[in-house]
Amino acid sequence: MYKVKIFGAGSIGNHLANACRRKGWQVSICDIDKAALERTRSDIYPARYGKWDNEIRLATPGEIENEEFDLVIIGTPPDSHMAIACSELERRPSRVLLIEKPVCTPSLEDANKLVNLQKETGTFVAVGYNHTLTAHSQRAAEIISHGLLGKTQTISAAFREYWGGIFGAHPWLSGPEDSYLGFSQRGGGAGGEHSHATNIWQHFAWLTGSGRINRVMALLDMVDDGKVSYDQLFLVNVQTDKGLVGSIIQDVVTEPPVKAARIQGDQGFMEWTVNIDSGHDALRYAGSDGKICEELFPKTRPDDFAGEIAHVEEILSGASPEDSPIAVIRGLDTMLVVSAAYLSHKHGRLVKINYDAGYSRDALEFE
Repeated sequence: MYKVKIFGAGSIGNHLANACRRKGWQVSICDIDKAALERTRSDIYPARYGKWDNEIRLATPGEIENEEFDLVIIGTPPDSHMAIACSELERRPSRVLLIEKPVCTPSLEDANKLVNLQKETGTFVAVGYNHTLTAHSQRAAEIISHGLLGKTQTISAAFREYWGGIFGAHPWLSGPEDSYLGFSQRGGGAGGEHSHATNIWQHFAWLTGSGRINRVMALLDMVDDGKVSYDQLFLVNVQTDKGLVGSIIQDVVTEPPVKAARIQGDQGFMEWTVNIDSGHDALRYAGSDGKICEELFPKTRPDDFAGEIAHVEEILSGASPEDSPIAVIRGLDTMLVVSAAYLSHKHGRLVKINYDAGYSRDALEFE
């Protein structure tokens, strides 16, 4: 039985606690806010999963800071991720450290420090882009590996979802001004909160051998009224170092939501959809014969995290983390693109990413 510590008793902390408990693992949730811990026990967890799980331990961080854990999960606001992650790796490194997305703020502060600490400790550090490991994503990877689509011509991805659902799941927040969500530079806004689209674009580019995004041109719709400062619409055109051109859209205004990606090849196509209806994800694809195939993948909301935790379990059990779709390098690549997009919008210029400069703003250059 693996021993798990989760920082943060908010929505993601509860989701991942349940995913770990479904594995039978020993789970401790810690939070600096005792009211948040009580809200988990009396409201969030039982409302989602039917009843409170008495096997879950609730504590403040100080109460369990000297204990060892196999897996540490950081589910706090993005602007606290780097400090907590680096502290954990410096003080008492676990075997796996899973940081919820986005891994950091657009400033990329301490990102290189995190990468260096991972190398020093040998801890596998991951970022919670769970959509790369859902059942339909794993099936998509299998289809792509068979070469059905031919040479990739373009990729597009969109996560467009009104964020009223987020506040519905966090009724103690009256709006975006009450948390990091209303501030792009804290990791909120469409760029950070819905960065799944940027990440899945990069994931499919990696699976198809299409290269790494190195040119970014963005146009954002900013909301800045003195109380908040965030992008409600994030429109980005990108190009990889192998010349593939595509597009990414993220927003916090679209209702009903659209969460989808499309890969167009010279022999076929694939459409990847999250929540095509209330109970399924979906794939739609065709090869050179033009025959369109459609596959539905039954799911519930807890299933969104099942593949991610199963992947972590494989690594804890000794599997190689090489080429993991949730490796910290992948998550930091995503934040480089998000950061480049903000810079591009601010100056109205195309931004190049120089990966040789590491994970900092120094990697971003105007063309």
